[in-house]
Amino acid sequence: MKEKYKVGIIGATGMVGQRFATLLDGHPWFEVVVLAASPRSCGKTYEEAVKGRWAMQAPIPEKLKNIVMMDATADIDKITSAVDFVFSAVDMKKDEIRALEEKYAKAECPVFSNNSAHRSTPDVPMIIPEVNAEHIAIIPAQRKRLGTKRGFIAVKSNCSLQSYVPALHPLMKYGVTKALACTYQAISGAGKTFDRWPEIIDNVIPYIGGEEEKSEKEPLKIWGKIEDGIIIPAKGPSITTQCLRVPVSDGHMAAVFVSFEKKPEKDEILKIWKEFKARPQELNLPSAPKQFLTYYEENDRPQTKLDRDLEGGMGVSIGRLREDTQYDYKFVCLSHNTVRGAAGGGILMAELICAEGYLD
Repeated sequence: MKEKYKVGIIGATGMVGQRFATLLDGHPWFEVVVLAASPRSCGKTYEEAVKGRWAMQAPIPEKLKNIVMMDATADIDKITSAVDFVFSAVDMKKDEIRALEEKYAKAECPVFSNNSAHRSTPDVPMIIPEVNAEHIAIIPAQRKRLGTKRGFIAVKSNCSLQSYVPALHPLMKYGVTKALACTYQAISGAGKTFDRWPEIIDNVIPYIGGEEEKSEKEPLKIWGKIEDGIIIPAKGPSITTQCLRVPVSDGHMAAVFVSFEKKPEKDEILKIWKEFKARPQELNLPSAPKQFLTYYEENDRPQTKLDRDLEGGMGVSIGRLREDTQYDYKFVCLSHNTVRGAAGGGILMAELICAEGYLD
């Protein structure tokens, strides 16, 4: 690429916005030129706006420290005139997010969103780049509805399913009939650190609002098909989930049980996981993991602390594949929830859509 795309982060002060900031530092394709958040941050430098609430282990990127914050809602015209597209990680009510992201799109500014507001919108692609890259073909239909030439919205799926859906996806050819997933989710998924949430230490909370519904419904849209300008969700497999918040800083783990129409041999599954590559690997996208799915033979792997940063946090770790008495197989998997499951997944989605020519 001859020139970098100029990008903005709206919702730049929150946990996911901060992760976007660190992951985009030094990105070969994208240059952050705009940071925006709520009115209380507007007019401050980014360093001032996140003072006392910076939650990343990496420091604030030097190039971003002195960028003066804009108001993500009031400054849409200024923001959209300065950037090629935005990453959205705003913390607002769902209907407000839905309206705000549509305003950006209608201002001819593509939106790559980490939010859930548009995940159920029938012509908005919800992309896990290695799983359903073909869904970006819905963008022209969405543009037609919005009345735009360039603007559109693309979203990433919920962080809770980004460990087990990638593991199940290459096995779908065997006819996955049902799956059960119990997820053990890090506190960063709630935008928290241990300093800010001492109640979680030595504790497990067996409820995360809305998470189980998302974990059961969103995979069906991801595995759906484009028909007549909308995405029709798949009718199966049947998925049930239980989502727990656990005292871990980063990394969502899932215990998965799965049954098939045609049960594969264990060695077949391991071979498929090892050899699985998809469009991001074919295109050699900057954020794409070289090895998307990694299986560990050791009985005590994957472990959150050891394996969440696999492939820069963009890989998925799998272990403990074995036959089950109620289902055909069971296994454990792990992904980094604010990298693969949030900002990193959003960046990879943007790279895919840029590489496929939808921003030309």
